[in-house]
Amino acid sequence: MKNQYFGDINDYRKYGLLRLLTGGRIETAVCWMLTPDDGRGDGGFTGYLEQPEGWRHYDPELFDHVHESVLQRGLRDVSEIENSDLLPSCTFLSDVVPDESANRVAYFQQLTELARGCDLVFFDPDNGIEVKSKPCGRKGSCKYLYWREMEAFRKAGHSLLIYQHFPRVKRDPFIQNKAEQLMERTGAKGIFCFRTSYVAFFLVPQADSKNYFRCRSEVVAERWADQIVVAYHGL
Repeated sequence: MKNQYFGDINDYRKYGLLRLLTGGRIETAVCWMLTPDDGRGDGGFTGYLEQPEGWRHYDPELFDHVHESVLQRGLRDVSEIENSDLLPSCTFLSDVVPDESANRVAYFQQLTELARGCDLVFFDPDNGIEVKSKPCGRKGSCKYLYWREMEAFRKAGHSLLIYQHFPRVKRDPFIQNKAEQLMERTGAKGIFCFRTSYVAFFLVPQADSKNYFRCRSEVVAERWADQIVVAYHGL
């Protein structure tokens, strides 16, 4: 996540999804995995905010808040969502995630403390789950979440929600492969996938949360019918 992305169309869908999955009552640790803004045009998809007739109905309260932040006050910063009442059961890790391995360990130790007592941990890396070409500790590794990191939080008893950007490959096989990897690496018996035009969110539930998240996923499918496609893998 970069602050420059705040309020773009992908962000709107993301916050809408998180609001429905938590229901305002599931204690959630949000790990933005922030990286510095880079001055590029990423995050520029804010035209939807000028079309309330087509977009506001998905989540009116969220839309109005983002509209005010981005168009009226010109603010692009995750603090705009943190300081609102839109995610009342969430706590946030807003530090920039480092590339260096030792500093990264300390960063995730902070998250471990923040997540104590939380049912769900949401990881929001720039790109998604690790790739072989970018080992942990290399420059740019801050854009990825590594298997050992998510496995540690799974073993600690948390359900996991993970952002994944689509690479330039066929999406259906990519999603299927990632879901299978997640089940294999975490021991989960099933995975929820929330797919949008450009990104996917993988939800790895703990066994005792599976029914809850299935019910919430049905609400997501209903409210965001043509924007977020819900799929079940192994469930």
